[in-house]
Amino acid sequence: MEVASKSSAVKWIRGLIFVLIFCTAIDYGFAMDNTKDAHNFTSAVGDYVVFNCHLDFPHELPIPYILHWNRDGHSIFSWYEVPGNEKANNVLSVDDEFVGRIHLLDGPNANDYGQGSINLTNIRESDQGWYECKVIFPDRSPSSRNNGTWFYLSIEGENILAVPPINRTAMEGENVEFDCVAKDSSSIITWLRDGINIPQIEDLRDRASIVNNGSLKITPAAVGDLGEYTCIVTDNLGDQQSASAYLNVQYKAKVIYAQKEVYFPYGKQAILDCHFRANPPLTNLRWEKDGFLFDPYNVPGVFYRRNGSLYFSKVDETHSGSYSCTPYNELGTDGPSPSITVVVQRPPIFTVTPQRLYMRKLGESLEIPCEAKDGDQSQQPSIVWFKDGSPLSQDRAIVNGGNLTIEKVQEQDRGLYQCSASNGAATVVADAELVILSYPPRAPYGLWANSSKNSITLTWVPGYVRPKMEYAVWYRPTDTSEWKTIKIPSKKITEATIPNLIPGQEYEFMVLSQDKNGDGMFSKSLRVLTQSKIEGTNKNSASELRGGLGPPENIRVQVTGEGYLVTWDPPLKGRDSLKNYVVRWFRETTDSIYGKIETADTFYLVKNLEEEKKYIFEILAISVTDEISTSEQFTLEVPTLRRNRTISMSLVAIMGFLAAGLMTIWWMRKKFCRSTSNK
Repeated sequence: MEVASKSSAVKWIRGLIFVLIFCTAIDYGFAMDNTKDAHNFTSAVGDYVVFNCHLDFPHELPIPYILHWNRDGHSIFSWYEVPGNEKANNVLSVDDEFVGRIHLLDGPNANDYGQGSINLTNIRESDQGWYECKVIFPDRSPSSRNNGTWFYLSIEGENILAVPPINRTAMEGENVEFDCVAKDSSSIITWLRDGINIPQIEDLRDRASIVNNGSLKITPAAVGDLGEYTCIVTDNLGDQQSASAYLNVQYKAKVIYAQKEVYFPYGKQAILDCHFRANPPLTNLRWEKDGFLFDPYNVPGVFYRRNGSLYFSKVDETHSGSYSCTPYNELGTDGPSPSITVVVQRPPIFTVTPQRLYMRKLGESLEIPCEAKDGDQSQQPSIVWFKDGSPLSQDRAIVNGGNLTIEKVQEQDRGLYQCSASNGAATVVADAELVILSYPPRAPYGLWANSSKNSITLTWVPGYVRPKMEYAVWYRPTDTSEWKTIKIPSKKITEATIPNLIPGQEYEFMVLSQDKNGDGMFSKSLRVLTQSKIEGTNKNSASELRGGLGPPENIRVQVTGEGYLVTWDPPLKGRDSLKNYVVRWFRETTDSIYGKIETADTFYLVKNLEEEKKYIFEILAISVTDEISTSEQFTLEVPTLRRNRTISMSLVAIMGFLAAGLMTIWWMRKKFCRSTSNK
């Protein structure tokens, strides 16, 4: 019996050992699974980390839930939410160590994360550990499903900062404190606001102080204190570590500036501003006029602007008076503005205006008259002269009343002069241009070139716009000294195409401006290299070698009653990269461009072509990378439409006269012959 009992005891102990080994293996497997499913994060002190947690709703239908975030088995944040009912949503609990540092994720990037995600900011060294996201559905049994998303946060490096500052929100006038605790009490702590050392900020240094543990105290907070505050810790070895936090100072909406008197121009538009500050933002703005509520919705021609200002579409005498504004936000208001007196005044009126154009020779004197009076003749407006948009220098001009005198005119005196008459309500301006005679035009500038194998197109900016200005292009191969010229036929064109050039040859170009006073100065020279000739290609294959923009197809020109309609088809190749077209036309020869226009359409109406002339049209397709492909040319002989129209009208008139004569003869014969037969 003893042997049997001993044998059964041994078997029982072996079975117990097997069960313990089996349970241990299962626990280890679960632990391995949890470790495998965990998400690891590494962060530094003062930084932030986002824990991404997706909520698994039953049947994918949102229902009320409680979100728990645990750290090392201890609850640090709880949130209750009822989908579709924002008023019921609220924070249930936040651990003291995480107050102000843990928030549900929101903002424009929230859609990239799960609905239960949180943002942990201003990380401390003590934040290292395991974090778990857990969701409970209180109105459902079982109350949880697929729970347990695990995260492990590691704090990197040898940290010398133990407690970084966190974001603060304070009311104006309250005391604010930012924590900044170093591991070593002998470390040096420096504070900055928006990158500037606080002792250097005049309006803050007398209210800010650093306490023994390195924290920053602001006593009290002011409106201008809003910004980013940075704590920099420097240890005995010279190593540094920094962390930042934001201060948001809130206050009631307040008026910061108000003009005592504002002048409105009679019959014109006007705006009455209310200069205020508000944090939180403005929610309402109330206007009063002469002590009574002023509601623009009940006053014709007066409207609220988005910033709360009053907009008067057409001012009249009824708009004068004493105004005040009172701004409001969620915290209330700091009170109304001081009284703003609005005076309706008529704009100045010119009694003597200068001529539009004055022409003088060098050394002559010039007097430009300008006089003005107030619209209601209550006072004399002030007159100020400007030249080319800037206040006129007193070194070259004398202003007597409103009249301007320039003695011994010099070349730099040319330009646009403006007589400006102002009163409190408005400013009116009269222009006068001074042109210096017998002085050659300035040189063109800003030369730019676009080259092909056999031609180069030049563009430039006029040195000075004058009537009857003409241009000539001078060019030569750089290996020769002989210059050639091309005269531009149209006075308004600042572009020229030089054809019949040698491929792969460098050319030098200059542009000469001319007017009735003679030749001006040459522009700065520009050297351009034509494109190299490619063997085995034709004139339309260049675009294919460059990457694929084909030329416009089927160019046509039709005569219409309004002009000459140029149409074409888009390129067969590279249409996706097409930016726009350039229509160019030449007269008689292609030596120079007669006209050009840019368009995004596949048609353009050309007007006023000279009759009995030959015109050559071509279309340039331009890609988004400025690649150019040219169509085939279309030649149009403009008929003598006026002479043909005159001949046609003459024939119609002759036929009309003949028909009228025949009808008269027939009528007279019928009448008189019938009378004779009756007798």
